[in-house]
Amino acid sequence: QVQLMESGGGLVQAGGSLRLSCVASGRAEISNVLAWFRQLPGREREFLAAINWSKDAYYADSVKDRFTISRDNAKNTVYLQMNSLKSEDTAVYLCAAQHTNYGIYYTTAASYYYWGQGTRVTVPS
Repeated sequence: QVQLMESGGGLVQAGGSLRLSCVASGRAEISNVLAWFRQLPGREREFLAAINWSKDAYYADSVKDRFTISRDNAKNTVYLQMNSLKSEDTAVYLCAAQHTNYGIYYTTAASYYYWGQGTRVTVPS
């Protein structure tokens, strides 16, 4: 079992920045791909970015110019630096880990087995 715990969400004005953190603990799968998704009520989870143990990263087109995913393997922590935030970035942000190591280019929620509880980001319009 892998446990994921996100932090760093909050209220930020448009144009501002936030850095989300996700600490992973548990089994060896924490060495697999870690990713960030976001979700709005009644909507499907939206892939944002993924990173593997070697720190290769892949981004959704919608965020690749504003968000940066990084990883500290020694701390079992993945980060999401979010810049130039917009009101449409308002959502619950979730950290996820793959059970089967599919790789960073698998962007569907179904590719991820372990999920955190999420951290809320609010950007007022």
